[in-house]
Amino acid sequence: MDPLGAPSQFVDVDTLPSWGDSCEDEFNSSDTTAEIFQEDTVRSPFLYNKDINGKVVLWKGDVALLNCTAIVNTSNESLTDKNPVSESIFMLAGPDLKEDLQKLKGCRTGEAKLTKGFNLAARFIIHTVGPKYKSRYRTAAESSLYSCYRNVLQLAKEQSMSSVGFCVINSAKRGYPLEDATHIALRTVRRFLEIHGETIEKVVFAVSDLEEATYQKLLPLYFPRSLKEENRSLPYLPADIGNAEGEPVVPERQIRISEKPGAPDDNQEEEDEGLGVDLSFIGSHAFARMEGDIDKQRKLILQGQLSEAALQKQHQRNYNRWLCQARSEDLSDIASLKALYQTGVDNCGRTVMVVVGRNIPVTLIDMDKALLYFIHVMDHIAVKEYVLVYFHTLTSEYNHLDSDFLKKLYDVVDVKYKRNLKAVYFVHPTFRSKVSTWFFTTFSVSGLKDKIHHVDSLHQLFSAISPEQIDFPPFVLEYDARENGPHYTSYPPSPDL
Repeated sequence: MDPLGAPSQFVDVDTLPSWGDSCEDEFNSSDTTAEIFQEDTVRSPFLYNKDINGKVVLWKGDVALLNCTAIVNTSNESLTDKNPVSESIFMLAGPDLKEDLQKLKGCRTGEAKLTKGFNLAARFIIHTVGPKYKSRYRTAAESSLYSCYRNVLQLAKEQSMSSVGFCVINSAKRGYPLEDATHIALRTVRRFLEIHGETIEKVVFAVSDLEEATYQKLLPLYFPRSLKEENRSLPYLPADIGNAEGEPVVPERQIRISEKPGAPDDNQEEEDEGLGVDLSFIGSHAFARMEGDIDKQRKLILQGQLSEAALQKQHQRNYNRWLCQARSEDLSDIASLKALYQTGVDNCGRTVMVVVGRNIPVTLIDMDKALLYFIHVMDHIAVKEYVLVYFHTLTSEYNHLDSDFLKKLYDVVDVKYKRNLKAVYFVHPTFRSKVSTWFFTTFSVSGLKDKIHHVDSLHQLFSAISPEQIDFPPFVLEYDARENGPHYTSYPPSPDL
C-alpha cells in the first residue's frame, strides 16, 4: 500500500506464476523418460528442466511496473529513444533518471549499462541498445541482439541481482522480426540459466498483447514443461540454435584449437585432404587457427578428395542455409498454389504428403522459391517416416518439373528426407512420365527407384492409403471416375481445393 492507503500499481514478481506452473493438464503425466523416448530417439538440445522452468515468468504488462531487482530498458545509442517502454520507465522513474543517464555518455549497440531505479519499484534499470535490422546484415543483427540479452544477464550476475524483468528488446522501430528475435531471447536466457542458474531466482519476460502469442508459441521449444512437450517441440526448433551459450554460430567463422600452434602436425596431410582428424582436443588449449579455407574445401569436393564425414558436414551447412532462408522469406505466393500439402496417414501410420502436379505452373513461378517452400513445409515432416502421393493427373508440359530441378532438390535436402521417405505413389502416370522417371532414378539419383510406385487408378492407391486419409483435388476424382468407373466419386474431395 502507498502512504495514502491506495493499492500499489507495482507488481511483485514473486506473486506471478512461473512458466512451469502454467503446465497444461495434458502435460501432467507420470510417464518416464524411457516410456516417452525410445532408445534411439534424439533428445532436444533444450531438455525438460523443472528447476529452470520455475525461474521463468511470462507476464503481459508494462515492465516498468515490475517490483524486482532490475528491469530492462531498450533504447538508442544516445539513450534518448522515445518508444513505449522507455517512455513508461521515464515517466514512473522521475526526472532524476534523465540526469543519471547523461553521466553514462550513451551506450553502444549490444552493450548494457546500469542506473538506479529512482521512483520505480525496481532498484535498478539496465539499459541496452538493440540492433537495427536489415536482412542483408542479418548475422550482425543476430550477434548484436544476443549480446544485449547476454550482457544484461551478465551485469545482473555481477551485481548479485536476484530477479530481472525483460522488456522485448527488439523494438518495432528498429525493424527486427519478432519471431526471429524471440528465438534469440529465449535460447540466450535458457543457456544462461543452465550455466549460472544459481545466481538468479527470477527472469520475467514482460510482453504486450502483440508479443504474447509469439512468446507462448516459442517458449515450449526452449523451456519444455514436460518430457512430452520436449519431444513434441523438437521438430520445430530452428536450424541455428546457437552454441553452448546461445550465441549465433557462423560455421565459416569457427576456429579450431591447435595443440602446438606453429609446429608441424603429424596429421596435417590427412586433415588437408579429408578433414577427418580427431577434434576431441578442441577448446583445451590457448591458441587457434582458422577452420580451413572454405573455397579450398569446395574445390576438394569437386575433386572427390574430401572424406565422407567432411562431405556430410558441408552438406548440412548448405541445407541449413536453405532452411534459414525458407523460414525468413515470404512464400505466400507459392503456398497459394496448393501444390503441396499434408493430409492423413497411410495404412502403416506414416504421414502422407500430397503433390498436385497440375497446380505447379513451372514456367510462371520462381522455382528457387518453390524449393524453399518445399523445405519450409517438409523440414519437420521428414523427421519421421512419410510417403508422397504425386498426382500427375491432367498435367501439361507447363507443369512438368525438369530433371535439373529435381536433382537440385534431391541434392539440397537433408539426409532425413531420403532416409524417412518410404514410398512415392505416382498417380495417373503417362508412358512418357514412366520413361522419364526410370531414367531419372537410374542415372541421376540413387536409392529412389525402389520407392517409386506407378498407380494407374485410385483403387490401386487405396490398397496402401485409405480414401478417408487423402484430400483429393476435384479434378483427380472426376478424371479417375471417367477413366476407371463412376464409383470413385463417392470419396469426398478436399474442401480447400
